[in-house]
Amino acid sequence: MGVESSLCFGRAARLGVMLSIAAILSGCGDAPAKPQAGKGGGRQGAGQQVVPVAIAKVETRDLPVYLNGLGSVEAFNTVVVKSRVDGQLVKVAFREGQQVKEGDLLAIIDPRPFEVQLSQAQATLYKDQSALKDARVNLDRFKELFQNGGVISKQQLDTQESLVGQLEGAVRADQAQIDNVKLNLFYTRITAPVSGRVGLRQVDLGNIVHASDSNGLLVLTQLHPIAVIFTLPADNLASVAQHMRSGPLRVEAFSRDDQTKLATGKLLTIDNQVDPSTGTGKLKGIFENTEEALWPNQFVNCHLLLEVRKNATVAPAAAIQRGPQGTYVFVMKPDKTVDLRYVTVSLTVGSIAEITKGLNPAEVVVTDGQDKLQAGSRVEPRTGAASPGQKPEQTAESVQ
Repeated sequence: MGVESSLCFGRAARLGVMLSIAAILSGCGDAPAKPQAGKGGGRQGAGQQVVPVAIAKVETRDLPVYLNGLGSVEAFNTVVVKSRVDGQLVKVAFREGQQVKEGDLLAIIDPRPFEVQLSQAQATLYKDQSALKDARVNLDRFKELFQNGGVISKQQLDTQESLVGQLEGAVRADQAQIDNVKLNLFYTRITAPVSGRVGLRQVDLGNIVHASDSNGLLVLTQLHPIAVIFTLPADNLASVAQHMRSGPLRVEAFSRDDQTKLATGKLLTIDNQVDPSTGTGKLKGIFENTEEALWPNQFVNCHLLLEVRKNATVAPAAAIQRGPQGTYVFVMKPDKTVDLRYVTVSLTVGSIAEITKGLNPAEVVVTDGQDKLQAGSRVEPRTGAASPGQKPEQTAESVQ
């Protein structure tokens, strides 16, 4: 009996505790909720949600208009320097990588065989000149004898005149041979045909070189100035040609990742035909390349400055949204609510869009977070967001 009484008493105690907890919870649920204090009162706590957004300010500034194309660098002149005569290379007067000027000595071929040929040709000339002098004297005698009594026949006179003509031809041939040997002797001194940078040496000192060698002695590349060939869509060529009539257009060469500007030059010309397979036309820009930032066969991104639009109303392109009724932006009002505004975009350059209708300077537009907004939504600018009116990659300052 004692044990059973203890068990019953324990169960009753646990049941009492559970009933007490249930009563306390029931009393808490029945208590009225207190409204939370806040800026919007009870209506804000139960209704509109504040959306964090990034913003930027609409600005008025000069907007550069660029056309971008992929191009490759080409040397203004590339010369494979070869020997024009056969002989032994006896002197190399250049260093690999050296900058040389037009006319500078590069190498010397052994001139002694050509000096011997020149002496032989001069000796032949002297011999034929002496024979010609004797033939002319005899011709004068034959003419006098023929005219004074016909001592000699007309045939003898004609034969002597023919001999004089043959010797005159021989003298001229000897002189031409001398000129040819002198020219070959001149070719033994190999000079730079253009100013440029010497490449790697192809032939070592002491080797026998021939005029028919395909490799040549060296490759001379002109780097100042240098050319860049790039392509643009055929639809842009007419506009480029029109702007070229007003003056030279500026071309900027950027690295392959389009982040680092390498050099600035000017547009030289447009090719005379369009590539039908790609629908693009080739353009050629010229760069002074004084810092040698451009090298032949290097791939670059070319930015052609077409024009600069003065006092344009611009906004970040990230603010532009597109819907069934056209392009629009969300404009933040002073009370931190947004208004949906339809706008007209005339041009987008990099990360900046030119707005011709719908926005005024100094207005603030939303650039991130638009997917959660509608007209009248309450917003809160993010802390540390991008500064308003962030400039594109090609800024107006780069035009000046």
